[in-house]
Amino acid sequence: MASKAGDDPESLMSLCTVFCLKNLRRTMCYSGEHSRLQLRPDVFLPGEICDRLVNVYMDLLHTDSDFEPQDGFFQLFSDPRSTRLTRLQLREELVLDRDLEAIAKQDLMELHLTYCSRLTSRGLRTLCSFRHSLRSLSLFGCSDIFFRKGGAPLAYSEEDEEDLEEHLHRPSVDQDFSFQGFNRLRLLNLGGLPAELDVETLLRPLPALTSLDLSAVHLPRPAFLTQWKERLASLVLYNVELTEELIHTLLQMSRLRHLDISRENQRTSKFKMTRKILSSIVQSLVHLVSLDISGHIMLDNCTVPAFEDAVGRPSIEPCKSSIYPFQELKRPLQFLGLYNTTLCNVTHIPAYKVTGSKNEDQILNAIEAYTEQRPELAHRAINQLFDIARIQHCSQLLRALQLVITALKTHKYDKSIQVTGSAALFYLTNTEYRSDQSVRLRRQVIQVVLNGMEQYQEVTVQRNCCLTLCNFSIPEELEFQYHRVNLLLLKILEPARQDESIQRIAVHLCNALVCQVDNDHKEAVGKMGFVKTMLNLIQKKLQDRMCDQVMEFSWSALWNITDETPDNCQMFLECNGMNLFLECLKEFPDKQELHRNMLGLLGNVAEVKALRPQLLTKQFITVFSELLDSKADGIEVSYNACGVLAHIMFDGSDVWTMEEPKRSHVMDKMWAAIQSWDVSSRRNINYSLSLSLSLSLSVSVSVSLSLSPPPLSLSLWSVASKYCPLLIKEGGVILLQKVLELESSHQETKDMARKVMEQCENFKEDPMDTSR
Repeated sequence: MASKAGDDPESLMSLCTVFCLKNLRRTMCYSGEHSRLQLRPDVFLPGEICDRLVNVYMDLLHTDSDFEPQDGFFQLFSDPRSTRLTRLQLREELVLDRDLEAIAKQDLMELHLTYCSRLTSRGLRTLCSFRHSLRSLSLFGCSDIFFRKGGAPLAYSEEDEEDLEEHLHRPSVDQDFSFQGFNRLRLLNLGGLPAELDVETLLRPLPALTSLDLSAVHLPRPAFLTQWKERLASLVLYNVELTEELIHTLLQMSRLRHLDISRENQRTSKFKMTRKILSSIVQSLVHLVSLDISGHIMLDNCTVPAFEDAVGRPSIEPCKSSIYPFQELKRPLQFLGLYNTTLCNVTHIPAYKVTGSKNEDQILNAIEAYTEQRPELAHRAINQLFDIARIQHCSQLLRALQLVITALKTHKYDKSIQVTGSAALFYLTNTEYRSDQSVRLRRQVIQVVLNGMEQYQEVTVQRNCCLTLCNFSIPEELEFQYHRVNLLLLKILEPARQDESIQRIAVHLCNALVCQVDNDHKEAVGKMGFVKTMLNLIQKKLQDRMCDQVMEFSWSALWNITDETPDNCQMFLECNGMNLFLECLKEFPDKQELHRNMLGLLGNVAEVKALRPQLLTKQFITVFSELLDSKADGIEVSYNACGVLAHIMFDGSDVWTMEEPKRSHVMDKMWAAIQSWDVSSRRNINYSLSLSLSLSLSVSVSVSLSLSPPPLSLSLWSVASKYCPLLIKEGGVILLQKVLELESSHQETKDMARKVMEQCENFKEDPMDTSR
């Protein structure tokens, strides 16, 4: 049997790491002085495990809403005698200066800081602690780390007071920091370095660099790059304005294997890529295996004529290249970035992996290449993947899903990524692709969808996320996040005036989530405010005099959540539910589905003996009696009304204290209704009522038929129409025979018992199917 996409199990290391991080005080730590987190004295952790603990800790903070930051976590790794850190990847505002200071004694080899907006020059000075060991450093998007907070000048006059306040809040460049002494540093990423810094001076103490990323960095004098022309193997100049001087400098970097001179947008560049420049790059940089020229406008024709391009099957051989300059390559490139250029549309491209927008493969390559540090490009590529999944067919489903999931995790706070990513997930998880997806993969989708719902109250994100959840089997596939998803949906439904489409989808999901789950789940959701939220929606619709899907789904959800849950039934009564029931009946007398849902709910309330006295009023009993005659929705409304009254009748005549309507009159109407129903009619109702009354049947027979005829007849009718196989299995036919033998049995009851026994005869030869 072939495994489904993404079906590989989690490694034991991964499972143990997550468990330890979620249970630090029960595993490797204890509460020290002032309840501070302390590493147990007998714990010694090697580098591989320490690195994993910190990196997974950061991942959980970004992706698991239940995982809270642990105060003093980085302090656990302060002593290199018991813990050893070597390779860390930290991102975004969760990283503070004190976290770097806590691990200052570690001999870090790799430190990648990405978008760490809360790091200041304090953190920058801490980096010097790692200068003897650090080989790879990324400060991508960490521009604030090069600034110290503003301070007051040594002396100022009263006239300068206004200027002083501005000075105090104006950060200044930290002039004291230098890369002097970082002798082992080989890979450096300074992407997004502020223009106030002189990059040439900053990099001068690093003669041994082999990889440099200066994305979006201002390079007024690019010639300084030639100091690394004999060493630099990788140079990234994304969104750097190209000039003739810079191109001339690049052509001297003869050792380059990877060159990225791509741009986000063609319109923002004054530079035009020519065939001559591209040919010069290919000819001069003979060791190139990776080149990215995405986002550039080609000034003249770089491609072969269309008739020549169409000849033969697509080839990666340089001699057959549809792009003239690449015909001079000695071998195909490993990677070629052509995203947002016309060159990606040609047939013969001499590269194993190409980014572009021509087909699914190019688009997925683009998402993969640009997600980490170029969300603006990843967003566009995901949008193009969305079109493929929506209009065509996604042939690389596993890869597509994993890339979109990664993008949503990595850029949790990027609204454009969240909008396009959640839209793509809706189409990638629909019925067409479902059979190819594993449980684990679908759970990952649910996690990132809920993250999006949590982070953004914006209409488009909420709608996309809710629609995506509709692609899952509910409640089964959402049960592992049951509490969280219900809280999020109820939060969506809180505003009095919510977007109509989101409201409709959210109520539908709420209804599905409380259907066919155990009572503990229902009680927990009830305590979250589920009942009150649904009644508020109903109240709002009544004010608008509108009976739409939201109204019907809300009553249906209340029907489901009150099933065999007395606490929720009580909440319904306490929150003015009965008055809303009467108002809905009055306002919408012809809405059959609405009546069915409301009566089903009241049947659940009537099952709770302690609550039945609240239903025993002239107003309510009259309404229930009138609904016995209803022919709405087949027999559904009549049946459910009869069920409510049957429970009330079961308490006996002593509790019936009102003069009108008379108990006997209501019982006669119940019997007339039961007699009018067709046993063979198909019904779509909540059968817990029938089962509870059927149980009452057996109890009643054993106590010489103390049950009143209409409730007993309703119970027998329910058995006749639905439960014959179960009745046979449980020995119910013998009980029915006793009903016939008892002199106290009413003739109508005996007739119904005979009808049930006849039905049972028809089932005796059929296989037992208790699932019905």
